[in-house]
Amino acid sequence: MSEAHKHLDKLMQELRRGTITIGALSQLHQPQYGYSLVTTLKEKGIYVEPGTLYPLLRRLEKQGLLESKWDTNETRPRKYYLLSELGKEVLDLLLVEWQNMVTSMEYLIKERREENGDH
Repeated sequence: MSEAHKHLDKLMQELRRGTITIGALSQLHQPQYGYSLVTTLKEKGIYVEPGTLYPLLRRLEKQGLLESKWDTNETRPRKYYLLSELGKEVLDLLLVEWQNMVTSMEYLIKERREENGDH
C-alpha cells in the first residue's frame, strides 16, 4: 500500500464518522433495529460495521435524539430505534449544515480544477 493510500484510509475514516451519524438519523423516521439499519444503509451506499453502529445508536438515544422500544414478540427480542421530536429537529438542522458544507466544498474543488486547467 502506498504512503498516499495509508493517509487516504485514515482521512476517510475521519470523514465517515460524521456522515454515518447523518446517514443513520436520516433513516430513522420509521422504527428500525440495528441490523436492519446496517442493511438499509449498505443498500444506499453507506457501509457501516454493526460494531460501529450500535454504540452510535446508544449514544444518540442517550442524547435524546432517538427513542427506543423492545419488541419481544419474535423469538429474538429486538430493540427498535426511532427519531424523537428533538432528533427530527436536529436532523433538519444538520441537513442544512451538510448542504452548506457540500456547496462550499464543491466551490473549492471547482476553483482548484480551474487553477490546474482541469475541467
